[in-house]
Amino acid sequence: MPLESCMLVLDNSEYMRNGDYTPTRFLAQSQAVSTVFSAKTDSNPESAVGLMTMAGKSPSLLVTPTNDIGKLLSALNKATIGGVSDLITSIQVAQLALKHRENKNQRQRVVVFVGSPIDDTKEELVKLGKRLRKNNVLIDIVTFGDEGMANDEKLGALVEAAGDGESHLVSVPPGPHLLSDVIQQSPILFDPERAGASGSGGGGGGDLGVDDFDPSSDPELAMALRMSLQEEQERQARGRGEAPAVTSNTAVDVGGIAQDVAAPSNPEAGHAAGFAEAITAPLSNANDSTVPEAPGDEDEYFDEDDEEEALLARAMALSRGDNPDDHDILMAEEDEDDEEDEEAAIARAIAMSLEDSQKEDKDKKSS
Repeated sequence: MPLESCMLVLDNSEYMRNGDYTPTRFLAQSQAVSTVFSAKTDSNPESAVGLMTMAGKSPSLLVTPTNDIGKLLSALNKATIGGVSDLITSIQVAQLALKHRENKNQRQRVVVFVGSPIDDTKEELVKLGKRLRKNNVLIDIVTFGDEGMANDEKLGALVEAAGDGESHLVSVPPGPHLLSDVIQQSPILFDPERAGASGSGGGGGGDLGVDDFDPSSDPELAMALRMSLQEEQERQARGRGEAPAVTSNTAVDVGGIAQDVAAPSNPEAGHAAGFAEAITAPLSNANDSTVPEAPGDEDEYFDEDDEEEALLARAMALSRGDNPDDHDILMAEEDEDDEEDEEAAIARAIAMSLEDSQKEDKDKKSS
C-alpha cells in the first residue's frame, strides 16, 4: 500500500447495539480499527490513520491522522453509541481533516463503516463522490447488517463517482467470521496484483493476502473473498482501458483452490442468485449506466463556489456542535473570500471539535 493519510468514519448510531456481528456491531468496528491501522502502518510506517464518528448530536472528530496506535485507541474509547448517522456531513468533515494533514505527500483516503439506513439520495451521494474525486480523496465503504447493506446501490454510485478503480465498496453479511477478518482479505487492504507479483511462495512480511486461508474452514468467507477479488480485477481492467472478459463464470484462485464463481450483473441479481450469504460484488453494477452525470460542463459544475462554501459551513458548524442552519454561520462563511482565511476557519473548526471532546472527557472524570 502507498503512503496514505486515512480517516476512519465509524457508525455509532443506535443500530450498533445489535449483536448480529461478534460481539456487537460497534465492537466489531472497534476491532476493525486496529486491523486497518496495523495494515496501513505496517505497509508504510509514515502512513497515518485518524478516527471520527458519524452519529450522536453531530459527526465528531476524535483524533486527526496519527501513526501512534495508543493515541488512536484512546480516542476510540471516547466514542459512544446514540443518535442517527449523517453520512454526507461526516465524509465532508473527514475530507477537511485530511486536507490539513501534516505530510502533504500522503495520499488521502476515507474508510467509512455503514450499518444503519442512509436517508441521503443517490444524486446527493454521486455529487459528493465527484467532489471527492476533484480533491483527490479516495473512499472505501464497508456496509454490514441488513440496514447497512440495503444502501449498497446508492453507496456503489458514490464509490463509482469517486472512481479511478481505487475506491471500493465491500458488503459483509452476518456470519461466524469477524468483520475485521473480512476487511483484511478484501480489496480495501488486499491488493491482488501485488500478491500475484510476489508469487505464491511469498506469504511473509507485511503482505496481506489469502495464500494461507483454508476455504474449507469457512465456506461463506471463501465465497465472499472470491467475489470481492473477481470484481476488483474487473474494475482494475476497466481502469486500464481493457474490456473485462464477458463470461458467465470466472475461475478465481483462493487459498490455492480454483473455483468457478458466477458474476452477477447487479447487486440485486447477485442476492437473488444465492449470494446473499457472501460479500456482494463491490461494484457489481458497474456495467450499468446507474451513475448520473452532472449537468453541464464538469468544470462549471465544480466551480459552484457558493454551494461549496455552504457545504463547508455546514460541516464546520456540525463539527462545533452548532445549528447548521444558523444564518450567521452561513453568512460568515460566504464573506470569507480569501482562501487562506477559509482554511484557517476550517482548522479552527476541527480544533474546536477536539477541544469540546476533551472538555466532555474531563467533565465526566470530575463528576
